[in-house]
Amino acid sequence: MAGPFDHFVVFAEMRTGSNLLEDYLNQIDGIACHGEAFNPNFIGYPNRDDILGVTQRQREDNPERLLRAIKSKSAGLGGFRYFHDHDPRVLSAILADPRCAKIVLTRNPVDSYVSLKIARATDQWKLTNVTNRKAAQAHFDLHEFERHVGTMQSFQLEIMRALQVTGQTAFYIGYDDLHDTEILSGLAGWLGVPTVPDAFQSNLKPQNPEPLSDKVANFDRMVAALSAFDRFDLTRTPNFEPRRGPVVPAYVACARHPLLFMPVRSGPGSQVVTWMKALDGGTSELVGDFNQKSLRGWMQNNPGHRRFTVVRHPLARAHAAFCDRILNTGPGSFAKIRQQLIRFHGLNLPDDPTDPGYDIHAHREAFATFLTFLKSNLNGQTSIRVDAHWASQVACLQGMADFCLPDHLIREEDVGEALPQLATSLGISQVPPLPAGTDHQTRLAAIYEPRLERLCRDAYPRDYMMLGFSDFDTKNPA
Repeated sequence: MAGPFDHFVVFAEMRTGSNLLEDYLNQIDGIACHGEAFNPNFIGYPNRDDILGVTQRQREDNPERLLRAIKSKSAGLGGFRYFHDHDPRVLSAILADPRCAKIVLTRNPVDSYVSLKIARATDQWKLTNVTNRKAAQAHFDLHEFERHVGTMQSFQLEIMRALQVTGQTAFYIGYDDLHDTEILSGLAGWLGVPTVPDAFQSNLKPQNPEPLSDKVANFDRMVAALSAFDRFDLTRTPNFEPRRGPVVPAYVACARHPLLFMPVRSGPGSQVVTWMKALDGGTSELVGDFNQKSLRGWMQNNPGHRRFTVVRHPLARAHAAFCDRILNTGPGSFAKIRQQLIRFHGLNLPDDPTDPGYDIHAHREAFATFLTFLKSNLNGQTSIRVDAHWASQVACLQGMADFCLPDHLIREEDVGEALPQLATSLGISQVPPLPAGTDHQTRLAAIYEPRLERLCRDAYPRDYMMLGFSDFDTKNPA
């Protein structure tokens, strides 16, 4: 069919008015909407055997076959309705195709939730004769409603992002717009079908026209619960930190045991690696230098393997990064970043970190300045890269998830007990003790004051919240 599109999709959810919109679309000459074509429970509509000669079995075997049929065999511009739980195999093809017109139908989530609850209670999903209407009241459940909203929002965000990435746009229409002939005419024109009826008629009747106060049994409780519902996500922690990859080459595995360590930089990595070498008997090197292909091979060749990582208190980790990469001037230090911090961020450091004049007070003030820098750096407010040694641990874990997640996430203070237990679970009888770590924690305990904790919380709010860290324990540093 000539025009900007060769098929269309109505992105909607249950109880958003999609049946009514489809009814109206099918009243327009040149448009044919085929129902929920990719509903996993039926094809198009309940009790239907096929769409355009494609059976449900054929669709299950090859969903692209039905998509091609809708494009080429429809009487006019063919389309269908698609909900978040429909066949996911066609979603990426639909979203990526600029010749597929995207219509996004939305409704107030409270209205759709209440309508869904009543439909489930009455088992009445369409109404064409008012005398057959079944009545019921919904019971509002806040947690259930939050899941309902979360599902709708995540699907809408997925659609929006795909359209942004591919440079497309959609026609957005609300439930309350479905009786506006001018808007429906505008939709038809956008689809490339300018001839529309003077008026739209439908046999479908509103099932629950009463106000919400009559439809919800615990309406007062719903009002109270929604007053505390954070619709605009006001309590979120803003995140401007760049996404990180899984950093697979940094992972190391035992040569003799199915144990894989996925380190977070500036954590107790050297301590853990030393322990792993001792676990292997100290006679062989650990397996490393992985890429994603070789790591997949290692995992396939080591069934029952364990993957673990160790997280460190944010203040201790920031202090380790500061000592090893900024204060230090030897191998592994970041000399250029050190100079930038001195020149542009007010960091006062000696040329030689062993300078006697660099005492505990000077170290505390220098570290406080570094923590102040970290807040700006992690919020994208500096020209200096967000290095993996001080990137948030939440971002590092999210990067790992792009390939595979560790199945054991261990806190540094628990590592002395957790690692031997992990080794024992693999059937290893001779388990070496954990070697001593660096003296960074002792030095941090000596300079600790509440101000440093506050500065660190400002820099790493997500690490404190998502990983549940309390204040640094100066009496029992890990």
